[in-house]
Order: sequence, then C-alpha cells, then structure tokens
Amino acid sequence: MDRWRCTVCGYIYDPEVGDPIQGIQDGIPFEELPESWVCPYCGAPREDFEKFID
Repeated sequence: MDRWRCTVCGYIYDPEVGDPIQGIQDGIPFEELPESWVCPYCGAPREDFEKFID
C-alpha cells in the first residue's frame, strides 16, 4: 500500500500503521479514509497530501 505525505507539515500517513491519534486502524489505505479525515498534526485536508516515494 502507498504512503502519503502532507505537503503542509511533512506527516506521512502509512496504512501499515494507520492513524491511532484519530482512531484509524492499521490496514486502511489512504483512498479509503473518511472524507472528513485531516492530518493529525497540522489539520490539513486530504487534498493537501501526495503519494510519498522514498
């Protein structure tokens, strides 16, 4: 599964970890996050994320 990076603060959403801060379990792909989901660190909306290629 792809990881996604917040273009505002650099937070990386990793589906293998999920987002425990907001109650998102591991294994949830970025594309399946609720529309209301925002970056847990800076509050940026999903539109401010891009695929992270390391």
